[in-house]
Amino acid sequence: MTFQQFRATALATLVIASLLQPVSAGATASVFIDDLTTVDVSAALRAGKTTLIIPVGGTEQSGPHLALGKHNARVKVLAERIATQLGNALVAPVVAYVPEGNITPPTEHMRFAGTVSISDAAFKGLLLGAAQSFRQHGFTDIVLIGDHGGYQSQLKAVAASLNKSWAGTPARAHFIGEFYSAAQTTYVDALKSHGLTPAQIGLHAGVADTALLMATAPGMVKADQFAEAFKTGKAGGTNGDPRAATAELGQLGVDAIVDQSVSAIRRAVKAPR
Repeated sequence: MTFQQFRATALATLVIASLLQPVSAGATASVFIDDLTTVDVSAALRAGKTTLIIPVGGTEQSGPHLALGKHNARVKVLAERIATQLGNALVAPVVAYVPEGNITPPTEHMRFAGTVSISDAAFKGLLLGAAQSFRQHGFTDIVLIGDHGGYQSQLKAVAASLNKSWAGTPARAHFIGEFYSAAQTTYVDALKSHGLTPAQIGLHAGVADTALLMATAPGMVKADQFAEAFKTGKAGGTNGDPRAATAELGQLGVDAIVDQSVSAIRRAVKAPR
């Protein structure tokens, strides 16, 4: 055997050996329930991961430049970062079906193709069932966060209802309003400090909305449609001007939302039961 053949054989052996080595669970473990087995979840609970985050998104139009799953993708990325910083939390599947207006006749975002809406009762029932399921498995702190403004009061009401029924038990539900309010206050103030006007920042699919998605799920943004979004305005589903949006500006929102949510969750969990 020549030296070149020996070296090639040795290299191949090392590669095969590395592929056969067990991967460290701690190095690769996901915080998403969807990625774990039931054995993984049981082990995580025994290890002290007793906080469960239920991220709520929504499937709605956001003009010609942002994908309908904007809220779902964004809240999933942000929930992962929050759970990772907490160190003792897992993340439930994203709730993608939320109230978005009347279906017939259509109102609000339901006037635009692709939007999905459910009733308030169905929404609350879904959240109650999910939270009760996770409590049954041993999670003691159920956290509700939402990326869309329309259902914030409902998340708060669900948390209150759960806490009433769980009184006297180790389990509690926490509505973390800071997740949404950080995007409406700290993030907006940061954008203004970068010279952006309220008209640019907008209330829906403007710079704030667009930049935040660019920082979390850039593949869902069509930059070549920014001009069209500004041109069609509210008639096309956009309230604001996305043309100045960048991922760097969106990162300002990511940092504010994650930092304030982590702090709020830690305070809520530490509060007297």
